Amino acid sequence: MDIILIPGLWLDGSSWDEVTPTLEEAGHHTQALTLPGMESKEADRSGITRQDHVQAVVAAIDSVAGEVVLVGHSAGAAIAHAAVDARPDRVSRAIYVGGFPLGDGGGDPGGYPVENGDIPFPDWSGFEEEDLADMDEDARAQFRERAIPAPARASSDQQRLSDERRYDVPVTVISTEFSSEMLQSWIARDLEPVREFTRIKEVEYVDLATGHWPQFTKPEELARIILEAI
Repeated sequence: MDIILIPGLWLDGSSWDEVTPTLEEAGHHTQALTLPGMESKEADRSGITRQDHVQAVVAAIDSVAGEVVLVGHSAGAAIAHAAVDARPDRVSRAIYVGGFPLGDGGGDPGGYPVENGDIPFPDWSGFEEEDLADMDEDARAQFRERAIPAPARASSDQQRLSDERRYDVPVTVISTEFSSEMLQSWIARDLEPVREFTRIKEVEYVDLATGHWPQFTKPEELARIILEAI
């Protein structure tokens, strides 16, 4: 199976480096994407849009034969969902890690400050304690060193979806800093950030108790959950 891994804000494809070996040892082929504008801290992100990120994932899908599995972390879940919408007949499962599928018309920079069209990596005080679980001072320093400003429009542009066959694609959602029980209660209350879940026909809920970045804090456990979902 071809597994396409989509990073969230501030991260490039190397953020999956501790996850991919386990997937490949199980016989799968992985593509860990570096989305447009995330090639380096010095990259020109001024014209990068949400659609540019979606099209990068669609291009990765189109580059292989047969079905694929999409894994989207955090904001990458929204990009993955749009790629499912674009290629619903090519995606056998979508896996969302600490993130949610964004419905048509949605989009915002997540409350993070925007500077010159970028979303710089914020101060740690901008995160909840639960987000930072299992990240010691060394891990935080390494994260800050590798963090790349994210193009603001990739988050703030409205999501554009048009094919309701996206709801036929099975989803696994891996709850990290929040529990599956909490997520299902938000879905039951029809809260806007998780509303798209209510229309997906098959959703599997899995807990991985750690912070918001399990690819760093619990990469082996994350890889095993991905394998089980596949």
